[in-house]
Amino acid sequence: MAEKKGIILLSGGLDSATTAAYAIEKGYSLHAITFSYGQRHDIEISFANRIVDYLGIKVHHTIQLPLELFDKTALKKDSNLQVPQGNDISVQDEIPITYVPARNIVFLSLALAYAESHDAEAIFIGANAVDYSGYPDCRPQFISSFQNMIDNGTKTGVEGNSIIVEAPLISMKKSEIIKLGYKLGFDYSLTHSCYNPDEEGASCGVCDSCCIRRRGFEESGIADPTRYRNG
Repeated sequence: MAEKKGIILLSGGLDSATTAAYAIEKGYSLHAITFSYGQRHDIEISFANRIVDYLGIKVHHTIQLPLELFDKTALKKDSNLQVPQGNDISVQDEIPITYVPARNIVFLSLALAYAESHDAEAIFIGANAVDYSGYPDCRPQFISSFQNMIDNGTKTGVEGNSIIVEAPLISMKKSEIIKLGYKLGFDYSLTHSCYNPDEEGASCGVCDSCCIRRRGFEESGIADPTRYRNG
């Protein structure tokens, strides 16, 4: 039986790595896509390369996007905005300044063009709407809306053979995601979550993403292999 072909949006982070391991366990042969857009944490690209090697993914594209595409975000290296630290991640009253404008819309759209061009059945994304930073493009409503666009706006969709957006982690707590990856045998030392790492890749330990990651490992009861520069 031929393997199913899937596309994985691979950032180098914990969620996308777990999603990749999950997709492989479900019998998908993956093509990975990683995006470079001038992010502060561009070291995540080297982590994505490590994940690709570890999982044996044979096709990996790193796509350089125009640096001007995403502005008004603290995640750009050239931004005057500072990455927030020490927030109460259990309370999110507004969308944080680490939101990258329409990022998942852009990423999924490019992945969709690639998927339809290469006869892939599914696109996998590690979006999560439970332990996250309040981004609107990580919610089930967004995934459902994008799926509707695929169904009605692509050749495969209107012909009844639509490419499916798979977001298997969308309703899981971070601790549950970590337990899933651990069950799948994934090595989380190969992943990177920090929004504001140092030049050697050590995580700050205090940005929203680090706080969510640290709490996830604490709640899972699994040792956190992350190298934090603040202890």
